[in-house]
Amino acid sequence: MRIVVKVGTHAIAAKTGRPDYPALRRLVAQLCALRKAGDEVVFVSSGAVAAGVEALGLQARPTNVNEIQMCAAVGQARFIYEYERLFAADGVRIGQVLLTHDDFEEHRRAQNVRKSIDRLVRAGIVPIINENDVVADEELKGKTFGDNDWLSFLIAKLVRADVLILLTTVDGLLDANGRRIPRVDSMRNVLRLVRAGDKGKLSKGGMDSKLKAVKAATQAGIDTYIANGRKAVLQPLLAGKSVGTFFPGSAL
Repeated sequence: MRIVVKVGTHAIAAKTGRPDYPALRRLVAQLCALRKAGDEVVFVSSGAVAAGVEALGLQARPTNVNEIQMCAAVGQARFIYEYERLFAADGVRIGQVLLTHDDFEEHRRAQNVRKSIDRLVRAGIVPIINENDVVADEELKGKTFGDNDWLSFLIAKLVRADVLILLTTVDGLLDANGRRIPRVDSMRNVLRLVRAGDKGKLSKGGMDSKLKAVKAATQAGIDTYIANGRKAVLQPLLAGKSVGTFFPGSAL
């Protein structure tokens, strides 16, 4: 089975932006277990800009694009170092893939991305994918990957994934009373039923951006989950346990 797992900034970073090492270790252990069980794993990780914010002593994510790029350059190095160390300790190799909107908007470039990721996963290497915030200027153009939610959908569709899992800091999609919704079979009017998401001061996502990605993924026939990335949920989710919110592929 080919699985795309996306983790949001706040699920793997402390409030300052510093990498949350226990959370990283817990998540990497789950990803390695999936890989060793024979699944093909593609990992989309946010957190680089937040790590740069902390490393540079800033109080919040900047709004100036050049300052965001600076934070990304510093933070990406921190995160990929930690991932290399943690995956290697479990005997799993990783490869870094940094992408922008332009990589999906031109057919030849998109196919090159697909072939590159295919080659990595078939070789047993876990691709770690992030938006290339160091060179991206999408926010100037009014475009954004939404803390990588939309990027994770684009990747899942491009590599023909069977499952997309969006990891956040809550236990799934919550209703207006804060109760988890175990399963959503129809995306119609779903925003009216749920609690508004809080994207926090270090990221640019939130529940709205996740539901946009979920809707597109399920329409593409990809089974999709939203779950709590601060818990060991990947194996239980894939075993059919009700530990998040499940959106079956082709949900309308």
